[in-house]
Amino acid sequence: MRIGELSRKTGVPVPTIKYYVREGLLPSGELTSRNQAVYGETHERRLRLIRALLDVGGMRVAEIAEVLAAVDDPERPLHDVLGTVSGHAGDPGPRPEDAGAVREVPEVPEDPETAAAREVVAELVSRRGWGSLESRPAADLVRALAAMARLGHASFTEVLDDYADAAERVARADLGYLDRQPGVEKRVETAVVGTVLGEAVLGALRRMAHADASERLYGGAAVRERRP
Repeated sequence: MRIGELSRKTGVPVPTIKYYVREGLLPSGELTSRNQAVYGETHERRLRLIRALLDVGGMRVAEIAEVLAAVDDPERPLHDVLGTVSGHAGDPGPRPEDAGAVREVPEVPEDPETAAAREVVAELVSRRGWGSLESRPAADLVRALAAMARLGHASFTEVLDDYADAAERVARADLGYLDRQPGVEKRVETAVVGTVLGEAVLGALRRMAHADASERLYGGAAVRERRP
């Protein structure tokens, strides 16, 4: 197909497609003449992946380039690919523009709430065998629990294991779906798509479940009848 047809099928403007080619995110089309090139299904699929990483995953171009390099490396262990994706997807903090930059764990200032949260997370990591307290996700969890404590919700740690149980179930579902995909290349791509879009799916499902549980607990007709 010509670039115009590729644009119509994916909804990505032609100038944007050319930009992705210049940045190395999208392979060049096959030249049929000096100024003409044709594109195939692999280009269409890669373009949709780029837009998913950008629009849903919230990644920057340099980060997308790093993730796509992982997708295209069949020798790279899936564990490393998952780490590359999870290190970028949904990260609200400052992110390096250089795809080769080292993503450091943000420094967490020490105050009473942070110290208490760090102790809770250290016990959780040790109890569940979840790697290192120095990982970025662990640091993010410390920051979140400390912020909740400052807002008067230090007791939230009482349900932390319930959240951890749910997280383990989600992780098993993610990897179970991944393992059903045929071939290394397909599994690597699925790991990228599943990690990025899975965050959006999980967030949407949680909000839907919240609405249902709230209606059952607080908003039903029987509840309203019991109110004075």
